[in-house]
Amino acid sequence: MPTAKPTAADRSWRIGTAPGALPLLGHVPALWRRPLEFLASLPAHGDLVEVRLGPSRAYLAAHPELVREVLLNPRVFDKGGVFDKARQLLGNSLSVSRGEEHRFQRRLIQPAFHTSRIAAYTTAVADDTRVATDAWRSGETRDISDTMHALLMRVAARTLFSAGLDEATIEEARQCLRTVSHGIYKRTVAPLGVMEKLPTPGNRAYDRANTRLREIVAEMISRRRGSEGDHGDLLSTLLRAEHPDTGEKLDDRQVLDQVITFLVAGSETTASTLAFVFHLMGTLPEVEKRVHAEVDEAVGDRTPAYADLSALRYTRNVITEALRLYPPSWMAMRVTAQEVTLGGRTIPAGTTILYSAYALHHNPELFPAPETFDPGRWEGERAARVPRGALLPFGAGSHKCIGDVLALTETALIVATVAARWRLRPVPGTRLRPEPKATLEAGPMPMVLERR
Repeated sequence: MPTAKPTAADRSWRIGTAPGALPLLGHVPALWRRPLEFLASLPAHGDLVEVRLGPSRAYLAAHPELVREVLLNPRVFDKGGVFDKARQLLGNSLSVSRGEEHRFQRRLIQPAFHTSRIAAYTTAVADDTRVATDAWRSGETRDISDTMHALLMRVAARTLFSAGLDEATIEEARQCLRTVSHGIYKRTVAPLGVMEKLPTPGNRAYDRANTRLREIVAEMISRRRGSEGDHGDLLSTLLRAEHPDTGEKLDDRQVLDQVITFLVAGSETTASTLAFVFHLMGTLPEVEKRVHAEVDEAVGDRTPAYADLSALRYTRNVITEALRLYPPSWMAMRVTAQEVTLGGRTIPAGTTILYSAYALHHNPELFPAPETFDPGRWEGERAARVPRGALLPFGAGSHKCIGDVLALTETALIVATVAARWRLRPVPGTRLRPEPKATLEAGPMPMVLERR
């Protein structure tokens, strides 16, 4: 029987049980009704906490070292559960594939996220943001969540396709993506997979949106197959990628799955992070003032560029702290491929192991005053005191998000571009209500625009 590789052999792990399990249902109602609060409460009960998913026993890895052991050992802690549901949207792409197939795909796709490529992709990010904000008017109110999602969909489309999708098609793809993404979440949390088989209006809308989204992407791939040369976008990299040993390439179905995965990751998650950042800045004048001063000094009257990022340290700390408070991937799971020992507990094969970036990030033992937005956590000595593995917005190990650097780069450039000319103020009475869906969404967030 394998043992998850110990990181602290002499540690006495605390093993606990989540309170409040209901007969037959276990903790499913708590995860359904108030998932963030429930998950954040579990580390107080142990480093490894038993929960009940209906009649089944599962475990939440609540200590960062145990989470690392799960994520760094994919042969024992395999993808399953929610990842199987996600295949309805993402196919067998990098984000859901396993084993040798995952290693093959990652090796082919990794060059697409080389530093030189990221710099090239982001040259248009600030320009797209500038064009979008040129349509803003001082004093008007906008839902910044929806505004950022529309912007990031355009950015993702240009990063993937460079050119070729008109505004109407981008908006159509965005609406399809939202419908399918929300539908996947409902299928993930629905018991027994019964509801998704019923001919409800929601299921019919999901099927139509999924079909249309794949048609749009397939048409772009077909069009690009007929052209030559490197267009400098992600699609070119995917179509030209070859395995260094075998020369094998991705076929059209594999490319389509990867493109849709990048559309989801490049628009849904980054847009929500930006909405959280702007809301937090709008409610904390001292934070906003420091961001504006830093952007003014580093950029002046220019449009921010990739080369400016190194000078935007405080801005990047603001983004990191927003990711701590509101991690896009708020909960995930693995399934044990065989019997294993984790945290001193013997766990049978086929057991669900949960881990939650939200629970880690809101644990007061890891982050003092965890509900306080404090960008200073990421400066100097304070940053050095953060325990290894405590911050986990993009995962870890071989399945860590391949586009994490690109996402952080785009986020910083968009924040800087907006901050250079605008202040955003939450409409009085607006409450921040994070929505835990397939990713942690900001929800409707009306803000008043003020030109600086």
